[in-house]
Amino acid sequence: MPILTAGDRRAARAIAALTTTNPFDVDRVTLEREALGAEFEGPAVAWSFDPLAKEVRPNVGALDRRAEALLAAMKRALSANQAPLEEELRLFDDIALHLAFGRFEDAFFRAIAEGAPIDFFARFEASLIADRDAPRIAPLSRAEVDHLFALFFQLRRAFHFTYRRILGASRPAARLRAAVWQSIFTHDLDRYRHGLFDRMQDVPTLVVGPSGTGKELVAGAIGRSRFIPWSREKGRFEADYAESFVPLNLAALSPTLIESELFGHRRGAFTGAIADREGFLERPDEHATVFLDEIGELDPALQVKLLRVLQTRKFLRLGDGAERTFAGKIVAATHRDLARRIEEGAFREDFYYRLCADRIDTPTLAAQLADDSEELGRVALAVAHRVAGPDLAEALAAETVEVITRDLGRSYPWPGNVRELEQCVRSVLVRRGYRPALAAKAPAGLFDDAALGALTADELLGRYCTLVYVQSGSYEEAARRLLLDRRTVKRRVDPEWVERLRREGTR
Repeated sequence: MPILTAGDRRAARAIAALTTTNPFDVDRVTLEREALGAEFEGPAVAWSFDPLAKEVRPNVGALDRRAEALLAAMKRALSANQAPLEEELRLFDDIALHLAFGRFEDAFFRAIAEGAPIDFFARFEASLIADRDAPRIAPLSRAEVDHLFALFFQLRRAFHFTYRRILGASRPAARLRAAVWQSIFTHDLDRYRHGLFDRMQDVPTLVVGPSGTGKELVAGAIGRSRFIPWSREKGRFEADYAESFVPLNLAALSPTLIESELFGHRRGAFTGAIADREGFLERPDEHATVFLDEIGELDPALQVKLLRVLQTRKFLRLGDGAERTFAGKIVAATHRDLARRIEEGAFREDFYYRLCADRIDTPTLAAQLADDSEELGRVALAVAHRVAGPDLAEALAAETVEVITRDLGRSYPWPGNVRELEQCVRSVLVRRGYRPALAAKAPAGLFDDAALGALTADELLGRYCTLVYVQSGSYEEAARRLLLDRRTVKRRVDPEWVERLRREGTR
């Protein structure tokens, strides 16, 4: 005999599903509607950060109240010796977890945003036990409580660093946040909770996109959101997430220095090596992440050594014969077209395939703006909030949008992406104007042959499709501007010209 009505069971299923759903996926909105019915408040969009909003989302409080009512009803039925369905017992457990997370979400947030102490574990444990105190509900072990506490802190960090650092309400931005969440937890949070939480360091992540599209923000969100166990005995987490992200820009170092920085060296290994040195790969513990920016610039000889690390987790210091172990996770990033680099012999194919199992593509600012006419104002507001603070952000953002509209036009392609927009906001703050540093023209040679009559119609169309693709940031937007099918655009885009256009900052 069920202990819930059919309507309550539907709401309970939706709330239970929300405990494992990617919060940045559009499916969350559907589940909120199912759980709340007439209480649901729009708009029907995915999560995106508004620095001026006082409330993150109106449905959060309503969901908590609905969950509390459902849990109370189930407890009353169980106490009256009603026999629940097996599904209802599982729903009870999921709803109790939903409430536990909600009750301590703010405390976790203060620990992240303000550095407040994490001194509320005992209250968390007592609250969780009280919520689950009902006949037929198996009690949690101490180890299970510790694990849930660690998982909840990870969930809160992942949401914080993804939601507050990766800007934009457009569909490309929403898809990027959803992809970051998947890189942290996979597509199945329940499976992650029960078996994958301590295995994700074995999966490297490759972040690909043009310069200025937030690749380091993506890497930082992943690196600062790793699972870190809670120690009941020590009264703290086993590692400090704030120190767990270790970035290294490979393009800024010579091959010799990269090798020494990554792997370390022994005294006397080369001129100037006056003492033993610990490399980047040796310092982190298993909860840390090493971010290798501009992996596309890595020398092929070093690619071989790093490939060995990814395959065996073993490496040698320069000048040393003792094997050492890398315990952390690798996140790599590049603005290069790696397929093209492989064709040129500059990037190893086996290394690429070891990196690309988990790949994230960061969208251009132009693609985000093309998706939503209001996006420029929202992104400018978020950037202005960071540049000038909350009191001046709204006025500065409005002034920036006015300058862009007047001097650059709404179709300006932003070759420097969000990084360029940030400099635009700063320039407007100081000078009430913005003059792009790069000349607004295609590189020499793109259409020179056309002026001489030396290009066929197909070749000319291919180069123009390539130019519009690079400017717009996506095949979809290029197809819309060109009034062509997306597949036609993709077929005609020339990878060689894509690389050159991006390298030379074409508009």
